[in-house]
Amino acid sequence: MGSAEPEVSTSAGRVRGRVEQGNAVFRGVPFAQPPVGNLRFQAPAPAAAWDGVRDAAAFGPQCPQAMFPGTPVAPEPAPDTTGEWLTVNVWTPDTQARGLPVMVWIHGGAYLFGSGGPGYDGTPFANGGAVFVSLNYRLGMEGFALIDGAPANRGLLDAVAALRWVRDNIAAFGGDPANVTVFGESAGAGVIAALLAMDDAKGLFRRAIAQSVPGTFFAPDLAAAVTEAVAAVAGLPAVYEALAGTDPMRLVAAQMDVTAHMKEYLEWGAVRVTDTPFSPVVDGEVLTRTPWRALVSGAARDVELLTGHNRDEYRLFIAAAGRLGQITEDEAEMVLGYFAPAPDGPAGYREAYPGQDAGGLFELVFSDWLFRMPTLHLAQAHAMSGGTTYLYELTAQAPGGPFGACHALDIPLVFGADREGISAMLTGPRPPAEFTALGDLMRSEWLGFAYHGEPGWQPYGTEHRTTRVYDLRPDVRSYPEEASMHLWERHMFDALDKP
Repeated sequence: MGSAEPEVSTSAGRVRGRVEQGNAVFRGVPFAQPPVGNLRFQAPAPAAAWDGVRDAAAFGPQCPQAMFPGTPVAPEPAPDTTGEWLTVNVWTPDTQARGLPVMVWIHGGAYLFGSGGPGYDGTPFANGGAVFVSLNYRLGMEGFALIDGAPANRGLLDAVAALRWVRDNIAAFGGDPANVTVFGESAGAGVIAALLAMDDAKGLFRRAIAQSVPGTFFAPDLAAAVTEAVAAVAGLPAVYEALAGTDPMRLVAAQMDVTAHMKEYLEWGAVRVTDTPFSPVVDGEVLTRTPWRALVSGAARDVELLTGHNRDEYRLFIAAAGRLGQITEDEAEMVLGYFAPAPDGPAGYREAYPGQDAGGLFELVFSDWLFRMPTLHLAQAHAMSGGTTYLYELTAQAPGGPFGACHALDIPLVFGADREGISAMLTGPRPPAEFTALGDLMRSEWLGFAYHGEPGWQPYGTEHRTTRVYDLRPDVRSYPEEASMHLWERHMFDALDKP
């Protein structure tokens, strides 16, 4: 690897990284100017050039956000005065290489939380021969609030700007700008689904891995109502000038208050029983159609897609709230009324799953509406348009508690078990060897897809619904969730609006 402090030239200036576990690592490299001052709530502007060599040893500051629920209390980070939220981090096995596959990670977190690092270590992917990139994008009000006078979907535009940085700079880190795979989970998969539908993102990536795609995309009227609610809690008018002149953390506090009282906003329909008031907005400019409509029309036919979900997606949220075994019949009937698709509605679920109690039906319909069926329908839409599509389902049980094959379990599997945060909660302090081996297999198949577009099983088709099933004894078979598949087969995931 050469120097312990490798240097690389980027389009904005030279950066100095560090060698860690045999790879060169560069953290906190700006891909855009700080979105503050006159750039607040605006589309990202290219990073300003700097003189000399910029040290890239530390992650940049995270975008404004509250502490993720359930995380251990930690000392408050020092207040950020730079606004340098829009940065990338790069792990590469060799800065002198040429043509390595590039894997760009887009984090999840309900469009409210998270960052490209710390928490996502690119070492396992760099050890596998890929250049790994993680990125920050604006969250909550900063990234997804619909504000008159500002472009919508600024978080999506940030992801596009980061991918343009990859296109222009990744060759200097040993990567191939013509062989870029974007991958992400939960809200990160939602960003990727949007990128597949966006004209601005065309040509910036060759392949996509979307893990647990959320089905929540908002219509403008609903998005505007959310902005008004957050502004009202903050004691502000919902206008650009007032919001742009307000401390970001004041808006974070207001949006978290709204999140805690979502059920009170009856006019928001089904969104009121979810866990986030923000999602990408089908605004007609940045995002003209939902991903499902875009893909079925062939918008991303030339992008190879690997997508999948976990079997027990919503159990994470029920268990984390301490409500396993406590869901009432009234609660189950409410979410069935909101989510169960026509024509059969709630009766269809009760007939398809006759042995399920209230808690089981609550979990199933929430899992289907929020993650399982949006993911399946994304695969189906892409396959119907002639795109190369691979589908998986994770069914292995979390070894750390009563979570089953829940949402986010794929993170410690694909990245390697982490001893911190939600990953540690799901895996326990010492994951079993067979669980670790499953994660190694998933990562190797992700890397195989990034290298040459084939993860190791046959593509999904609308006739042969070939699905990779990740259990402790992995298998390939027809899509397992047939009951839900048939309940949702006539549904189209469109933008959510006010009732």
